[in-house]
Amino acid sequence: MTGSAASDLLRNPRSRSRMDIRATLTELCEAFNAHDLDRIMAFFADDCVLEMPRGAEPWGTRCEGKRSVRDALATRFEGLPDVHYGSGQHFADEAASTGMSKWTLTGTTREGVKKEVRGCDFYTFRDGKVIRKDSYWKIVE
Repeated sequence: MTGSAASDLLRNPRSRSRMDIRATLTELCEAFNAHDLDRIMAFFADDCVLEMPRGAEPWGTRCEGKRSVRDALATRFEGLPDVHYGSGQHFADEAASTGMSKWTLTGTTREGVKKEVRGCDFYTFRDGKVIRKDSYWKIVE
């Protein structure tokens, strides 16, 4: 492999046959903190699934497909305009193509209510893209 194809592989770990999941999770968290939906969605496969913490079903709310996932994430940024995922810790199981991110979500709702909650996301990857993101939050009472 020569030229631009080789240099692209060096710059983009997700294009390698064996991805660096921990680095990908760090980059993904940075994209979330930048509120950059285009950058976030570049990590997701077309047939991705997002399971949000809240919903009427035991799994919360399930969004299927890139458009549905993008819309759900946009709602998060609208509801918590200053949302931030801090104290990130990222773990990977390269053999299983899975990873987990732990974080503390902080933000303020449009009504002025401050939020601070610990949570985690479980990710599954295929061909360097997220195919499943399953989110969990602590319940603060």
